[in-house]
Amino acid sequence: MGEAGARVVVRGGRVVDGSGAPAFRADVVLVDGRVEEIGPDLAGDRVLDAEGCIVAPGFIDVHTHYDAQVFWDPACTPSSHHGVTTAVLGNCGFSLAPCRPERRRLVVRILHDLEDMRVDTLEAGVDWGFATFAEYLDAVEQLGPSINLAAYVGHSAVRIDVMGEGAYEREATVTEIVEMRQIVRDALAAGAIGFATSASPTGRRCPSRFASREETVGMLAELRDAGRGIASFVPGGELDHAALYALQPEIARPFTWTAMLALADGRHRAWAELHREGMAAGAAVHPQVSCRPLVAQTTLLAPFALRAPSLAELEGCTPVLRAAAYRDRAWRDRLARELDDGLLAPRWDRWYVAESPTRPQWQGRSVADIAADRGVTPLDAAFETALDDGLATRFTVVLANDDEAEVAELLRLDGAVLGLSDAGAHPDQICDAVVPTDLLGGWVRERGVLTLEQAVRKLTGEPADLFGLAGRGYVRPGSAADLVVFDPDEVGPGPIRRVADFPAGADRLTADAPTGVRHVLVRGVPIRRDGAQVADPRDAEGRSPGRVLRHGIDAALFTPPGREPGIARSPVDGTAKARGRHARD
Repeated sequence: MGEAGARVVVRGGRVVDGSGAPAFRADVVLVDGRVEEIGPDLAGDRVLDAEGCIVAPGFIDVHTHYDAQVFWDPACTPSSHHGVTTAVLGNCGFSLAPCRPERRRLVVRILHDLEDMRVDTLEAGVDWGFATFAEYLDAVEQLGPSINLAAYVGHSAVRIDVMGEGAYEREATVTEIVEMRQIVRDALAAGAIGFATSASPTGRRCPSRFASREETVGMLAELRDAGRGIASFVPGGELDHAALYALQPEIARPFTWTAMLALADGRHRAWAELHREGMAAGAAVHPQVSCRPLVAQTTLLAPFALRAPSLAELEGCTPVLRAAAYRDRAWRDRLARELDDGLLAPRWDRWYVAESPTRPQWQGRSVADIAADRGVTPLDAAFETALDDGLATRFTVVLANDDEAEVAELLRLDGAVLGLSDAGAHPDQICDAVVPTDLLGGWVRERGVLTLEQAVRKLTGEPADLFGLAGRGYVRPGSAADLVVFDPDEVGPGPIRRVADFPAGADRLTADAPTGVRHVLVRGVPIRRDGAQVADPRDAEGRSPGRVLRHGIDAALFTPPGREPGIARSPVDGTAKARGRHARD
């Protein structure tokens, strides 16, 4: 925004600085990508109006899957519309690298089978000129992203790089584990923010689920030996929730896991109690919670809302073969038994017909209601409807996290972090990139579950501390000039709509019209100004403002701070003291 050395003043707002401290009225001066000064009546070469608004640090989304999308959408939309200025990629162990050329098909298979990304979109949209994790980071940097990006090295990608098809079939040998550890070591040296893995018993085939405990712990040991990085998990098997709290002190690096959602069977309460006990014993383990109900718009052609081994067997099948299985009575009975025992057993009264080519009159009706009318089971009603529609029936499915009282308790849980936007994943089925504006509008203004200062801390200082994002997460003199200016009386997620703007004509859900978000700045460059997205944001040198945060550090702005990542205070009460000099009312 203008020439180097120019003073940009964000004028007239109330600063909520990310520490949890009370808001205060002040102007904020930005110079060359940093906060220069905070105080009353400050002068500048250019002015951004913040009258009536909150001036907060840029929001940090720690659970995204923009690893591929950034190649065709460097703005990482819709997250950047909602104030996200830093995103963490590679979650669940599904990083795009390492990826040697002969393994590319298998990496694409992960993203298709587990994240519901179309193969033709990935083949058309990603520039596959990288093989190692270091080369991937270089490639992303060359793209010129609009926001800052940090990335895990992913367990499933590492397994595929070493084992090929065997990654989907068996445990690794001792020799293979040694090779995998070296890849993780190299990725950490190149700037990976940490290591991510999944042992989730969802029924979908995931390479890291075939790993032995010895293999996974060996790669976690690379974080301990390097003295840096965070480990992220989807718990399951030998590394279930309890095991993580027991293991973390041995690894001596912070852990986070996905996700502590409010479930109908109440098991989240047991997880919360386990977490409290683990924290009391000194374990640095931080579950991710969300303010959003987990809602999917799904078809039975790619049934994100149903997880079971019988469905996993059909991954990669043509629609004709999938339909044949759906018609088979024995197969359907086996699926019914698996679903009854699954983590997210279907609540058919929360499955609604959104679109049916042959029965438009059913729009809005629940599958449970349709089943009762027809005298069949809900499973049969859903599958017969889909088969009649050529598998084109679209269902809106409420999966979890829809009990507001339970969600409120989880949002206030000490040591839990905000996560699971899943932005970039399941693009035609979910759109939870709106978490920041939903939290501020729905859970601060409307429900009063959190104070404004608490909510901003959960979106900024808290994840910055945990992930070791130097100079980010706070509005302080010397910090990065990543800011969000929003109207607390108007902020909200806005509508979600379906568009077909991905490579190969793929559709997705997006939310590109949030309310109350006036300005968003990355390194002092507006990427959203006066409520509208800036088409091609550039800094004084003509570069896009976002940076790849190797080891969580923007090397052009900061030197390594020499501090250990980790939340050292309550993420809710915000007892951290702000550093730097502020002039307060």
